[in-house]
Amino acid sequence: MSAPLATVAEPIAALEPSKISCRDTAALALTVVRDGVITGEGPTTKGRVHFSRALDADDAAWCARILTATAVEHQPVSRAEAEALFEINDAAAERSDDGRFDDLLAKAVVHHAASASGLPVPSRTVALSPETAIESWAPTRSAGVDTEVLEWIASQMRGKRRGNRTLKSLVATIVGVAALPLTQLPNVFDIGM
Repeated sequence: MSAPLATVAEPIAALEPSKISCRDTAALALTVVRDGVITGEGPTTKGRVHFSRALDADDAAWCARILTATAVEHQPVSRAEAEALFEINDAAAERSDDGRFDDLLAKAVVHHAASASGLPVPSRTVALSPETAIESWAPTRSAGVDTEVLEWIASQMRGKRRGNRTLKSLVATIVGVAALPLTQLPNVFDIGM
């Protein structure tokens, strides 16, 4: 029996898209990226200068490669993968990725939310591509969007020092027309942009 990916002697192998076998291993690989962002060390930072608590274009590229690995290409983004992306977002105090990670985070979270609500979503390669406008496939109204999923997104974003404007705008649009009593809306989503 082989060792779990998280304990493999060379964690870089776990990051290679060909080694991603399911959404769970993709989520594990994203935690390796998160650790590199936090410490500035590890397999995702080899051969380059990387400061702790910094996220650069290479980190965003690692995340994109992991999320679009062949084994998960036609599966919706899982909650574990989305949570790992939120952790990376929280860990990165400095950004030098020209907004690529924010775009990826918003698209991945909305991909998860739509699919978890039973709505159709495009393949990850299409949905997460920087060339694809999120508005071209993301739900823009509450019909069919699961309130629990929206509450989960709001809980992930509430009180964070770094917000994601694209994600906030999309969720605000959906929540703004959702069938929630207006008295609940402030508790569901802190819309401060």
